[in-house]
Amino acid sequence: MKSKKPDNVVFSTEHGYNASRLPYATNVSAPVIKADDLAGWKNIGINKVNKEFQSKFNEIKIQYQNLIEEFQWNELVYNAKFSFEPIVGEIYHLYKDNEGFNFLSLIGPNEWNKEHIGTFQLNSDKKWVLLDLKNPIF
Repeated sequence: MKSKKPDNVVFSTEHGYNASRLPYATNVSAPVIKADDLAGWKNIGINKVNKEFQSKFNEIKIQYQNLIEEFQWNELVYNAKFSFEPIVGEIYHLYKDNEGFNFLSLIGPNEWNKEHIGTFQLNSDKKWVLLDLKNPIF
């Protein structure tokens, strides 16, 4: 007949006395062992990472919108009529003529009475940089 062990003794026929290997306290004076609640830590981490991703996404979105706008302005200026070779660093003005076509000129908007669209400068990358906008198009 098997002898019954007291409740405070941890014994198994397979492992013997195994109190030190159990994931829970085995007697009254042992410290309470409880699993950490990781849900709060995970939620804080998820919120922090999501805010970082959202912030980065917004930055990239603004950069993309600026790039599209630059592209549209460059396309507009390069498709305008002009009969001279623009010089890097010079300032030019984009106008709309009476027939609705755009043209590029060195003449400033206060020197004549034409529909002024915007003022641009050609940079060293051959990109038109918008300096002054009179009538928003995009």
